[in-house]
Amino acid sequence: LSKKVFFLFFSFMYGELTDKKTIEKVRQTFDNYESNCFEILLYKKNRTPVWFYMQIAPIRNEHEKVVLFLCTFKDITLFKQPIEDDSTKGWTKFARLTRALTNSRSVLQQLTPMNKAEVVHKHSRLAEVLQLGSDILPQYKQEAPKTPPHIILHYCAFKTTWDWVILILTFYTAIMVPYNVSFKTKQNNIAWLVLDSVVDVIFLVDIVLNFHTTFVGPGGEVISDPKLIRMNYLKTWFVIDLLSCLPYDIINAFENVDEGISSLFSSLKVVRLLRLGRVARKLDHYLEYGAAVLVLLVCVFGLVAHWLACIWYSIGDYEVIDELTNTIKTDSWLYQLALSIGTPYRYNTTGSGQWEGGPSKDSLYISSLYFTMTSLTTIGFGNIAPTTDGEKIFSVAMMMVGCK
Repeated sequence: LSKKVFFLFFSFMYGELTDKKTIEKVRQTFDNYESNCFEILLYKKNRTPVWFYMQIAPIRNEHEKVVLFLCTFKDITLFKQPIEDDSTKGWTKFARLTRALTNSRSVLQQLTPMNKAEVVHKHSRLAEVLQLGSDILPQYKQEAPKTPPHIILHYCAFKTTWDWVILILTFYTAIMVPYNVSFKTKQNNIAWLVLDSVVDVIFLVDIVLNFHTTFVGPGGEVISDPKLIRMNYLKTWFVIDLLSCLPYDIINAFENVDEGISSLFSSLKVVRLLRLGRVARKLDHYLEYGAAVLVLLVCVFGLVAHWLACIWYSIGDYEVIDELTNTIKTDSWLYQLALSIGTPYRYNTTGSGQWEGGPSKDSLYISSLYFTMTSLTTIGFGNIAPTTDGEKIFSVAMMMVGCK
């Protein structure tokens, strides 16, 4: 019950013998969001007095805010000395009330009040911070739902730890996938190939676990039925998760793979970035912490700048060489950068008949990230500037993003 609704309902049950001090204590308990218990005399509609043992317990949500109160009333009239009997004739009403209050203490021992520790069962601060999901089990649910042996509760310690692992690997994917696609890096390095393969296997295991993990239904209940879990996962994240865990890097590692197929596989890896939608839903739990919001904003800014840097390089790489005439565009930012750092492009007439040279990929990425950072922060020193139409259009779009 909310406080206003409770007191509106409660005021109709007061009577001439209802203790005003007890009423004030009840009101203070609600105002201070405390748990407490009282013995109080109330009246029925026909003016019959009834003794109640009243227990008040505040219910808190996952943000530790009291959202409602749980009020329990136990009828203890039979345990009380009757207010009106032959032995109290001639007594004042408050004298009879005092006798009724003092004669029932021994009997009420069986009605043990709720302990505050039991009423307000708070999560520890560490558990609250580490809990990724916003759908944490409410504190007033005392028992975990019974699930089949192969079903995992979505809020258990193992699932929370696993979600942290997936979260870290998702950010790793969000950084490496655009870089590999834009800079067209073939995973010839065995160490990186093994690392990416391990990431693919972990994402595949995550799919298996999601088929056996409970979820919160539309009514707030924990769904543990295996058939419903499978149907829910198939209709939501299964296709995206499946496309994100396919081993594209192993396929691209083979030297005889067609360039078109390799580019297709590299493009399909971008599907992994859709997993960030699930990450964003989990991270909304941290928006109540000022320091966490600051760290998240810095990470988001860096991630956006990284993505834009990859796009900025792709535009320059596409426009620097004219494929039809096999000539280099001297107005491209890549050509200007190559001249400024002393690594110009050169045409190999005796060998492959292709343009060679130019800055290294490390230098290209650092320069691209430098340009996007200065553009997003509206500083723009001008030492790297857009010159072609495609570069100018992208720069305008990037500055519009930065001004927001």
